[in-house]
Amino acid sequence: MTTNSVSSTANEAAAATEAQRYRSLLAAARGLVRCDAAALLRLDGDVLRPLAVDGLSDETLGRQFPVASHPRFARLLESERGLRFAHDCGLPDPYDGLVAGQPGILPVHDCMGAPLRLRGATWGLLTLDALDAGTFETVGPAQLDALVALVETGIEAAHTIQEMEARAMREQAVAQALRSGRGATRELLGSSPAMKQLCSEIDTVAVSDLTVLVLGETGVGKDLVAQRLHARSRRSDQPLVQVNCAALPETLADSELFGHKRGAFTGAVQDRNGKFEIADGGTLFLDEVGELPLTVQAKLLRVLQSGELQRPGSDRTLKVDVRVIAATNRDLPAAIAQGRFRADLYHRLSVYPLVVPPLRERGRDVVALAGGFLEENQHRLGARNLRLSPAAKAALLAHGWPGNVRELEHVISRASLRAFREQRRGARWTAIEPHHLALEAAAAGGPAAPPAPPAPAPAGQHAGVASGGATLREATEAFQRAWLADALARHRGHVANAAREAGIDRSNFHRTLRKLGVPRPESTP
Repeated sequence: MTTNSVSSTANEAAAATEAQRYRSLLAAARGLVRCDAAALLRLDGDVLRPLAVDGLSDETLGRQFPVASHPRFARLLESERGLRFAHDCGLPDPYDGLVAGQPGILPVHDCMGAPLRLRGATWGLLTLDALDAGTFETVGPAQLDALVALVETGIEAAHTIQEMEARAMREQAVAQALRSGRGATRELLGSSPAMKQLCSEIDTVAVSDLTVLVLGETGVGKDLVAQRLHARSRRSDQPLVQVNCAALPETLADSELFGHKRGAFTGAVQDRNGKFEIADGGTLFLDEVGELPLTVQAKLLRVLQSGELQRPGSDRTLKVDVRVIAATNRDLPAAIAQGRFRADLYHRLSVYPLVVPPLRERGRDVVALAGGFLEENQHRLGARNLRLSPAAKAALLAHGWPGNVRELEHVISRASLRAFREQRRGARWTAIEPHHLALEAAAAGGPAAPPAPPAPAPAGQHAGVASGGATLREATEAFQRAWLADALARHRGHVANAAREAGIDRSNFHRTLRKLGVPRPESTP
């Protein structure tokens, strides 16, 4: 085993141990004070992030709670020794509908909590919640103080054993995101075996300068993999420069990557640095690298081999120190066989390949991801406590997600808007139900107006596809095949127009046709 592998394994083991310690703290807290749910939330700037929950649903861990948007949390942080809220308190409860194991979305009737301090500074919050009013009436100040002391001691122990290098890497990732101008940062999220394996592989290769090729379907989050690779590398304090190769016109791709000298071509009125020079000392992320023209592929190969480049129009050779991460959803070996991609470049890029698992292979990660997207939409819309109903969670888990995380994000955004529009005045939460998700329309390839609650069979000329004893997936695929064939017929084989009607990009439309075995037109516009 290499040194890097040992280090990565140690980091993963430390993270797992820390998470288990937090869960054990909550279990101990619930042993001292009877409640239905408990949570540890860490204060990160102006945002509270759940690190461990006991008795709350999975989606809670995917959320983040800006203090300014949650007055109960703000009151708890401002308190000296913690406090209990009256059962008829008018402040919205951030946990309404998030208590696990309930048949529906239920309100929290009794809640209390206290600020947690570490080395003289506010670390976060301990919160305790109950569905029955009056549960915490017998909990006095002395018992709450003892509970807080127990949890703070455990947090102190967790921080003592936490590796400083891992903490520094997380801070650098946040700083890099802020430097690049993103308001809210996103990270790879999920606790499924597939995601744990991916994160372990990322951490193994991140500390090296090996070229990485990130592979995966459209919408799985390949850009987040690149960000994590850079944030956990020795170059994390240097720029991460991203290039979407699919958006580069062939005539400008050379100049965009390698720069040019004044007068190199018509319109080159001044010298320009290319992306390789801008990324010198840092990382260059080549997204959709399979779309690069062959002429540019040859120059890219030279830079990867020698670290040297020439600007178009210049005879001078420039030396650059750049770590390259490339990503694609294309089958590059097939492209090589068709003469559209260089085999030698492929082998240079795929020194360390990483495969990002599709969402359908990530189990309950979909619920945690949905929780994060709900939190974003909640603040964007000004909605009160967007919550998934148990039926909506089941629908999310049953869906096939051909568009992966990006599809989930769009489904949640549309569902949030529909549910917000229907919200009753003064309601404590906004419940998202299966008809808000409209996953039947998503399975057919595009968004639609909110449907009524599902009928026994879908209406329309293909209503019979779900009959005959087929499974849900078989019926869904049959409906998709029929819908796509009709769309192509309606647009006389014009794929771009059919994809536009479906509400998905053309490459994803082609992929769906291949997956379902729908014949494509002989001439694809």
